[in-house]
Amino acid sequence: MNPLRWSFRSRYLLGFLACAALLGYALYVQFAEGLMPCEFCILQRIAFAGLGIVFLLGGLHAPKHRAGRRIYAGLACIAALAGAVVAGRHVWVQLFPPDISTCGAGLEFRVAQQGWIGAIQKVLTASGDCSMIDWTFLGLSMPGWTLLWYLGLGVWAVLAVKAARK
Repeated sequence: MNPLRWSFRSRYLLGFLACAALLGYALYVQFAEGLMPCEFCILQRIAFAGLGIVFLLGGLHAPKHRAGRRIYAGLACIAALAGAVVAGRHVWVQLFPPDISTCGAGLEFRVAQQGWIGAIQKVLTASGDCSMIDWTFLGLSMPGWTLLWYLGLGVWAVLAVKAARK
């Protein structure tokens, strides 16, 4: 069965499942393997969650007209592009580590010290060391793989616009 012949609904629900699986793996690596995320990782998770929500809503709605499909594809591309930008920056920081660290302390410590607002501001400013490569698969670090996933899922969302109407 060729996935490029699937309906819009099937393609978008598969996109949602891919995002959910990627987020699930990120949580597994964090809690089971003890690999703590940096601020870039948190932002990439937020982008995957946003992309997954767009895929889920598009899959549940499954608009019949091309205009509705284009709106979902546009929203998915915005989320995928945002994630790809963060992942690309993360890859760049890993390839060319700065002289000073670019990330900071964990979220729990920041909340205890600064409260939620201060902690969120710190997470979004990436003030700790994100340059360490703690995980690789086939020669690519985790941000490298997330970059590929964002690009692939963005293309997947656009290709679904011309899906067969079922």
